Amino acid sequence: MSDMFQKCQDQYDRKLPFVLYRKPNAKKVMAMLQSDETLYKVITYKEEGFVFAPFIGEDRIIFPVDKCEVTISPFEPIDMVLPAVSDVEGKNPTAEQKHIDLVNKAIKNIKNGEFSKVVLSRQETLAISDFDLIETFQKLASTYQSAFAYCFYHPKVGLWLGAFSEQLIFAKDKNFRTMAVAGSQLYQENTFAIWGDKEINEQQLVTDFIVSNLNEVSAEIVVSSPYTWRAGNLIHIKTDIEGKFREEIQLKELLSILHPTPAVCGFPKVAAMDFIVKNEGYDRSFYAGFLGELNFDFETKDKATNLYVNLRCVQIQDNLAHLYVGGGITIDSHAEDEWLETVNKSQTIKKILN
Repeated sequence: MSDMFQKCQDQYDRKLPFVLYRKPNAKKVMAMLQSDETLYKVITYKEEGFVFAPFIGEDRIIFPVDKCEVTISPFEPIDMVLPAVSDVEGKNPTAEQKHIDLVNKAIKNIKNGEFSKVVLSRQETLAISDFDLIETFQKLASTYQSAFAYCFYHPKVGLWLGAFSEQLIFAKDKNFRTMAVAGSQLYQENTFAIWGDKEINEQQLVTDFIVSNLNEVSAEIVVSSPYTWRAGNLIHIKTDIEGKFREEIQLKELLSILHPTPAVCGFPKVAAMDFIVKNEGYDRSFYAGFLGELNFDFETKDKATNLYVNLRCVQIQDNLAHLYVGGGITIDSHAEDEWLETVNKSQTIKKILN
């Protein structure tokens, strides 16, 4: 075990906060080790550190730069063969019917004009034994090399791990970039992706929402054409969005516009959020929130913000692993297909935890 990994393991054993992470395609892994148990929170958005924010609410946790030891080490992917898993949850008729009923209820509300899109998720709980924190992080980072991989722990919050590729925002010197991502298919090598109207329209909703809202605070915006983009064992439709926000606009305002995007909530935002809170039946907590470097690049020391959406993640509690998976629902959705999409999205992390 490397010195950095050993330090993180020691922090965890001593019940002290830390975060371990590797940026997409990076050759280095970084760790922040907080020296006490204090739960620091973002107040002004001028703080410098690593932020961990929930799906709903302003209780956004931060590991401040001046309260942490920062360590950077080379990252070497590990060779491994992921085991097959018994897809118990995928064949669970109770869980399947519950999700199908929820999706059908959402489609009915969409047809009634209450919202255009809503993102519905579910939680799976798996029993795990002999959980190895460092090994699990290494597996995640090695399996998803083009993703942001992380392990976050605070004794007053819990232990979370994940690997995902959707960037909420990169901001530096009033310049920013973000992305609009929606639609999902299993990746098949040497196969050309064909997207249906449901996925195309869903992704366009996300793009239109982000661009129209950013137009209010940006001096200029450049939007790419949509294209197929691979993330782990799935592919999505993605649009790149870049711009320069006006001098008087602050980061807090920009984040309030972007989070949560229709990619994790829906559109219109307030109506979709209300449906999620009233009908999903569980607290998303930090799933579909965001995390990353706030006002400080720990490698270059530049004043930059680099945040990612907390998708494809798992919360570890004692001998249980809580997985979170979801999908976007539009008027063209089919409930059985939406169930299968959540099953597909959970497979790789199940294998890593197996």
